[in-house]
Amino acid sequence: MKITIAAVGKLKEKYLKEAISEYSKRLSRFTEVEFIEVDDEYAPDSLSEAQESQVKLKEAEKILKRVKQGSYVILLDLAGEQITSLGFSAKLENIMLSGNSHITFIIGGSLGLDQNLINTADYRLCLSKMTFPHQLARVILMEQVYRAFKIIKNETYHK
Repeated sequence: MKITIAAVGKLKEKYLKEAISEYSKRLSRFTEVEFIEVDDEYAPDSLSEAQESQVKLKEAEKILKRVKQGSYVILLDLAGEQITSLGFSAKLENIMLSGNSHITFIIGGSLGLDQNLINTADYRLCLSKMTFPHQLARVILMEQVYRAFKIIKNETYHK
C-alpha cells in the first residue's frame, strides 16, 4: 500500500513540518507515504474571474502531471463528502480491498480547485466545513490517515 499526498504550495513552517514528519514515522509501519509539492502560482489580491481560473488551471496541471496512472484519487474539496473517522477508515479499507494499492490525496491551492481536478477525482472528501490553511490541512489529513489505519488494524477503539 502506498499513500501519496500531492499539494499546491510548499510547507514552510517548522512546526507543521515536524508534525508531518511525526505522522509519517507513525504511518511507516502501515504504508509508504510520499509527498509531492508543486509551486503555487502567483496570485495578487485583485484577480479577475478569468485570471483566477487561469491560476487554478495552471496549479491543476502541475498536480495532475505528478499523479500516477492507476492511483485512486481522493480530492480534498469543500463540496466533498463529510464523514466520520470511522467512515473514513472504512472507505480506505474498501479502496484497498478493491485492489487499489496506491491512493493519492490532492490538496488544491488557496484559490480553490480547477474543474480538471474535480473531474479526475475518484472520491471527493471534505475534512471540515471550517476553513483551514492548506498547510494545516496536510497535518489534519495525515492524522486522519494514521487514525484510519489504527482503526483498520483494530489498534484503537473509536465511536
